[in-house]
Amino acid sequence: MSEDLLTVPEGWKQEPFTKEDNKYGMMEESSFATLFPKYREKYLQECWPLVKNFVKDYNVEAILDLIEGSMTVKTTRKTWDPYAIINARDMIKMLARSVPYEQAIRVFDDNTYCEIMKIGSIVRNRERFVKRRQRLIGPNGATLKALELLTGCYILVQGNTVTALGKHTGLKDVRRVVMDTMKNVHPVYNIKSLMIKRELAKDPKLKDESWDRFLPKFKRKNVKKKKVVRKEKKDYTPFPPPQPESKVDKEIASGEYFLKEEERKRKKFEERKAKQAESEVVRKEKRIKSLIPPEEKPQQKSTSRKTSSSMDVNINSLKRKVKKTKKLKLSTSVSEKSPKT
Repeated sequence: MSEDLLTVPEGWKQEPFTKEDNKYGMMEESSFATLFPKYREKYLQECWPLVKNFVKDYNVEAILDLIEGSMTVKTTRKTWDPYAIINARDMIKMLARSVPYEQAIRVFDDNTYCEIMKIGSIVRNRERFVKRRQRLIGPNGATLKALELLTGCYILVQGNTVTALGKHTGLKDVRRVVMDTMKNVHPVYNIKSLMIKRELAKDPKLKDESWDRFLPKFKRKNVKKKKVVRKEKKDYTPFPPPQPESKVDKEIASGEYFLKEEERKRKKFEERKAKQAESEVVRKEKRIKSLIPPEEKPQQKSTSRKTSSSMDVNINSLKRKVKKTKKLKLSTSVSEKSPKT
């Protein structure tokens, strides 16, 4: 049996949670703390009074410890919103990740959530990581701005993290684009598909249909990588390699060391002469090779005899044909004369 699905009527909004919904406050206290880097100390010191005043409306305490470099938020007995401590925790996390105060307090709005994505451990090579992170930001932040407009989220890339603030659907798209970019998929491809989805969402007829036929399908190109030649590991030996023989050691081994200077000169002269003689022999061989005439190809026999014989055959056949024709003519002439006689 087909059951009718419940649908939310158009224009319906959930009523906000107020103090009257929880008059008696909280029974237990809970707290969250987070560390912040040194370069954020000055900014947090300036905006902390604003943070305290904003959180005071929810009866949540905020403590800034400059000695430890930490921010703490905790509930009190008068805290009436049980989810306020979770929003406060997300707010201090975003403040630690260089998100400005004006954007961080948006977490307390209904249907607004935040996500901090760690991208530092996805790519091992530091240079490759920096290039892909810059690809996500784009020239003068153009790619990031386009992503913000399409998803309706605030996005900030800082260090090894990406902070996104917005609705659930937008955060889901932002996470997919960020992870694909870190896996070497250019963000332009995802931005193009998001633009197409945005246009398709305007058509009510395509509400219950699959959009796969409209979305582009990009093929990955496998770039050939250079093969790393691995050197074979030699067997480990605790002994050092043998020292190469010096010039003196070689002379002692050959006996040149004990010869006199005149004998050494004479030996060198003889070696030079022998080398010259060898080079002269090689030169002479090259000269002789250049003087040797190349082998001539054998001449082909003339075909005049063949043609003459063929001509003879043709003449004989012609003679026979002429004789036959003469005989025929004689026979016809004889046959014509015989009846007259």
